[in-house]
Amino acid sequence: MEAFVNWLNDIIWSQALIYLCLGAGLFYSLATRFMQIRHVKDMIKLMFEGKSSEAGVSSFQALSMALSGRVGTGNIAGVATAIAYGGPGAIFWMWVMAFLGSASGYVEAALGQVYKTKQQGQFRGGPSFYIEKGLKLKWYAVLFAVVTVIATGMLLPGVQANSIASGVENAFGISPWITGIFLAAVLGFIIYGGVKRIANVAQVVVPFMALGYILVALIIVLLNISELPNMIALIFKSAFGTEAAFGGILGAAIMWGVKRGIYSNEAGQGTAPHAAAAAEVSHPAKQGIVQAFSVYVDTLFVCSATAFMILITGKYNVTPDGVPPIVNNLGDMGPGPGYTQHAVESVLPGFGAPFVAIALLFFAFTTIMAYYYMAETNLTYLNSKVRRVWSEHLLKLVIMGMVIFGSVKSADLAWTLGDIGVGSMAWLNIIAILLLTKPALKVLKDYEEQKKAGKDPVFDPVKLGIENADFWEKEYNAPKEKRKTS
Repeated sequence: MEAFVNWLNDIIWSQALIYLCLGAGLFYSLATRFMQIRHVKDMIKLMFEGKSSEAGVSSFQALSMALSGRVGTGNIAGVATAIAYGGPGAIFWMWVMAFLGSASGYVEAALGQVYKTKQQGQFRGGPSFYIEKGLKLKWYAVLFAVVTVIATGMLLPGVQANSIASGVENAFGISPWITGIFLAAVLGFIIYGGVKRIANVAQVVVPFMALGYILVALIIVLLNISELPNMIALIFKSAFGTEAAFGGILGAAIMWGVKRGIYSNEAGQGTAPHAAAAAEVSHPAKQGIVQAFSVYVDTLFVCSATAFMILITGKYNVTPDGVPPIVNNLGDMGPGPGYTQHAVESVLPGFGAPFVAIALLFFAFTTIMAYYYMAETNLTYLNSKVRRVWSEHLLKLVIMGMVIFGSVKSADLAWTLGDIGVGSMAWLNIIAILLLTKPALKVLKDYEEQKKAGKDPVFDPVKLGIENADFWEKEYNAPKEKRKTS
């Protein structure tokens, strides 16, 4: 079983996917004239604009839902894995992936808004919807939906649950079985409350957990401030193979930086468009720009916080595949939450293990919530109304079961299954958004022209020659009383 899983993972995560992700990010950065730089001011402003409605959530709630999916165990255990297998230079390539990926993040989120629909009184959207409506390829849309239900409903939750259980066991000695059952019970309470309950939990928990984590990282860095210049130099030298110790693993630094960067910030993976489509906005570009900022928050802020804590305290190993250990500061400890726990413990004794365990609990649990929403959205896309109710109940039970299963299984197997899920979605989604480049760029140009004219941008797909944007054509201009805002 493990041999087959590893074989499949190696095929999916070949060099081709690395180049595809980097290439798509670079292409969209150039095609949008580096919107991720030009629209930073709009990113902050638009984040707090817009209100929720009976059908949709606010821009901030949608951002929080997307961040709950992005900010997870990849920000703690994933960063440790990147350093362990790619060296400190992998962090630089995570930054590169975030910068380029924010442009891809805009494109997929804007497309999610353009082709969203209203089902059972709620906005739904994502890659399956824009593949069917934009590319007119029903079979491709169904394939993405099936892969996403499997990935987010079965493969990915186990990674998050495994990291939570590992961190809690290290900090408090609680059995993974108990942790898994507790997580499944709380998850069930939230997801049975529907998308509004998920959004309400996310908008409270996500900002709190991210800011608290970054604050502790700043304390660790300030208490080791004399080492900061050397640490920054080490990251950059290792990223380009000029640091003697890491010169022979440049390829590993790039691969693991991109791989864990995608796993963490999910740019181009096709997950964020689900949350983006749920937002109540007047123009798709607005939510696209907001979602581009979420990539920055995830990688440039939260992942960097983890990397700085680990590297500035020296609490890490570097043991690339097929190469003798290059750095061995933690004995035989494998990469995971333990790196960050040891880093914090070395500066704040007695605080590190419980702090990281609690941070992981918040980070990873909100990600599992987001995974459920993505799986449910794609299940809704696949199912008729007759089958929808019982299949959604089954999905809830499956994801709760996978949380328990992932909590007690080995970390290596959990991460490999998660990588297969992420990689499969990324392959399908990046190809789709590249084929939909034209409408995505039209949307951005229209937004910018309306802004330049002093207007609050409002989307009109007919004027832009964009077909099958059904919600915007048929419902958006309906009398406002039909779309009561709250």
